[in-house]
Amino acid sequence: MSYGKVDSNPQIDQFREQILAAAQTQTPLSIQGGGTKAWYGNVNTFTKLDTRAYSGILEYQPEELVITACAGTPLKDITAALAEKNQILPFEPPHFGEGATFGGAIAAGLAGPGRITAGNLRDFVLGARIMDGKGQALSFGGKVMKNVAGYDISRLLPGSLGTLALLLEASVKVLPKPAATATLRCSLPQARALTLLNEWAGQPIPLSASCWIGSTSSDQVGELTIRLAGAVAAVKSAIPLINSVINTTELDPNVATAFWTDLREQQLSVFTNLQDDETLYRLALPAACGPLTLSNGQDDIALEWHGQQRWFKAPSDDTTFTAIKNLANIHGGHASRFRQGSHVDPSKQRFTLLSEQTHSAALEAVQARLRAAFDPAGVFATHRLP
Repeated sequence: MSYGKVDSNPQIDQFREQILAAAQTQTPLSIQGGGTKAWYGNVNTFTKLDTRAYSGILEYQPEELVITACAGTPLKDITAALAEKNQILPFEPPHFGEGATFGGAIAAGLAGPGRITAGNLRDFVLGARIMDGKGQALSFGGKVMKNVAGYDISRLLPGSLGTLALLLEASVKVLPKPAATATLRCSLPQARALTLLNEWAGQPIPLSASCWIGSTSSDQVGELTIRLAGAVAAVKSAIPLINSVINTTELDPNVATAFWTDLREQQLSVFTNLQDDETLYRLALPAACGPLTLSNGQDDIALEWHGQQRWFKAPSDDTTFTAIKNLANIHGGHASRFRQGSHVDPSKQRFTLLSEQTHSAALEAVQARLRAAFDPAGVFATHRLP
């Protein structure tokens, strides 16, 4: 695979023309790549600004662990290029479809099973080139981790869902693929699983990912799957150490790969078969948060990231969502209606608002000032993210 500078000026000029026209009429634009995550966030029906025509890997330096690409580059092209050099995106962004793009992954800010060990997607964004609501192409950050010049604007983009600016290009840090991996599985109650995962997280064990799936009743036995990844010696020595505490079975590598991929892409049964009037809720919680008592929750719940990310299906009504948000807030976290059934009113609020959380209320004013600075005419004000 070859890489080179894309003749980007005509396409960038086209983006600028569309943005300036929207600013003149004060009509918001909905930025979209492959559309595989169009369902995520508050619904909007505004005119699309399609990024797919601006595609290509601009620079890849395996020895420097940095890749730079246009926003419309297919995410599968990025992972394929990295695989040729035995490297990976360590935060394992979900694709949610064949058409997923590099820019879409960054704008959504979502991370997969490896996030608990590797870190958030935001932590790997080194620099970005954007176009603001005034049609200005601006560059922030660079291609090295040690970049302390000014406020790190490029790291505001992950999770912004296209409501701050148009991402044109980004540079992200990549990592070598682990030399060895092993996936272990056992059955045990949720509380026991959370306790062990938190204990192991503080020990020199190459714990790369974890997932517990079971009943919402905390005393019921569920299935814990853990992934070890790192140096060969570290993985080999960790297996008997874990088995001295709980009796696990090591999965076949192909079965293990399929499981972690299905978890990342939400193809496991705990995520699928969402009823028309149900919502898949996501709770983001601090480490060491124990089992929660969930009212109206269905039988199955999935815990990732050592319990810091939890998924379950429940009715979509506002009373249920308010109770879930309050429960998460009490424990220092937040909740969202991640995916909604086909009969759920799409206008229903999806996220816990900053103002609803005691630890984030003050950020609302900061967010408003940032949006006003980057987008004074409201070109990106789709309210997809409140």
